[in-house]
Amino acid sequence: MNALPSQLAEIQEDFLALEQKDRLLLLLEFANDLPELPQKFQDHPDLLERVVECQSPVFIFVDLDADGAFHLHATAPRESPTTRGFASILAQGLDGLTAQQVLAVPDDYPQSIGLSEAVSPLRLRGMSAMLGRAKRQLRDRLAA
Repeated sequence: MNALPSQLAEIQEDFLALEQKDRLLLLLEFANDLPELPQKFQDHPDLLERVVECQSPVFIFVDLDADGAFHLHATAPRESPTTRGFASILAQGLDGLTAQQVLAVPDDYPQSIGLSEAVSPLRLRGMSAMLGRAKRQLRDRLAA
């Protein structure tokens, strides 16, 4: 079993170190820290893919820079802080990793951060879908 990349491991540890009620507050902090979309996506929202499994309208796009570093760009409404928080966790936790590191992230990572009692299973499925879509987009990019 592969070890989690350090950013994701740190996020996981931060959540698991908190009481259940405080985990939601940390998720809200992540929601406030969702990186803004780069201008090219603001000008061309058609480049983003909708994550239909999410209750809120969430759109993502993955990118590899010239050095092969992974970047996940995501947008979610401010009035959907749980979903924004999940998108932010993935955007921040996967940022700068290699393609191989991203593809090796366990599919059940969303369930491993201790939010299963704080948020609905439907919301956790949405986060899993975001991760799955990111990996699929990455595999598509690598195959092209």
